[in-house]
Amino acid sequence: MDTLIELYDERAIENILAPEMFRPKRIIYLCPNEIAQNRKRQEQMRAFFKRRGWEPEVLFQEASLFKADRILRQLLTIGEKYPDCAVDVTGGSDAALFAAGMFSAKTGAPAFTYSRKKNSFYDISGADFANNLECTLSYSVEDFFLMAGGTLLPGRVDNDILAKYLKDFDPFFSCFLRFRRDWTDIISYIQRVSPGEYGQTPSLSVQGKYTVKGDHGSRNSANEAALEALARIGFLQDLEIVAGQSVAFRFRDTNIRWWLRDVGSVLELYVYKACIDAGIFNDVISSAVVRWDETLGHGSVLNEIDVMAARGVIPLFISCKATDIKTEALNELSILRDRFGGKGAKAAIVTTEPCNAAARHRAAQLGIAVIDLEELKVGQLVERLKVIMKAQS
Repeated sequence: MDTLIELYDERAIENILAPEMFRPKRIIYLCPNEIAQNRKRQEQMRAFFKRRGWEPEVLFQEASLFKADRILRQLLTIGEKYPDCAVDVTGGSDAALFAAGMFSAKTGAPAFTYSRKKNSFYDISGADFANNLECTLSYSVEDFFLMAGGTLLPGRVDNDILAKYLKDFDPFFSCFLRFRRDWTDIISYIQRVSPGEYGQTPSLSVQGKYTVKGDHGSRNSANEAALEALARIGFLQDLEIVAGQSVAFRFRDTNIRWWLRDVGSVLELYVYKACIDAGIFNDVISSAVVRWDETLGHGSVLNEIDVMAARGVIPLFISCKATDIKTEALNELSILRDRFGGKGAKAAIVTTEPCNAAARHRAAQLGIAVIDLEELKVGQLVERLKVIMKAQS
């Protein structure tokens, strides 16, 4: 097979797997008008293949979404020009699939498909080379965005430094669970006594009043037990508390300072470590910020996925919530999963609150797994991740 005919699909990975697996000299995409005219999208696909280490000839031909007879005529023309061709019938419209079947029957051109459930390619007609062939491809988190025309941008977390803190994240989360009901006030207090220093290197040393102004005119006093717990796990050093008067301490380093001034970091870091501990992912990123380029003609749109992991050709999108699960959060997560992962992608939402029945029902409708406070308390996160990805322990 020198030429692979791809029936263009709105799910990016459907357009990528077969070319990547078989690496023909030439790929011909039968695609809708908006793709046939979109030079930028075409160059993004060529750049993706080059990033993966090969440079096939990539051609785009406009094709009808609904007229099988027209698509068949195009296929026959391609078959005459490139007799050593095969057709992938994994994606595409119903009309395109019907036309591809007729094309294979008329010409004997090999036709094959990919099964997401079994992660294997299968011979449909005359494609012995694809019969029961396991897909051995593996993609990074960034790859999933790039193949869909997105761009991975730097997020709130420097992922390069997380490895050296892994041992800290479980004790940090245990501390959170102990003081969960007061966590927002605890973080707010730390913020007030260690104000941001924009444009400068932040000071690690802190000295402040025992009681500070809180939100909406309230008063926020130091939670001595929580500060002492943070000192025991090494996040705070040189802690000195004069009850009712003052508090002084030193952050261990600038990263710890950042995490103790951000109320949501503790859950995101814990989920990140759980993905690492699961031992089934080839890539894990905390705070994955993605830019959708020219989305629906409205320019660029930015979204953040709290934690994202990749296992082979399957991405997992995880949203972390320190509040009740809202429908808006579920809808956004579903859209991101479908846009950048396709049908085989997984999504989960992790919350430090008990999940109510209505939110569970909506999540189930969208195919999103829910992991709530009760499972976090008993340390079930790693096992749940394995179940979500259908991996063996």
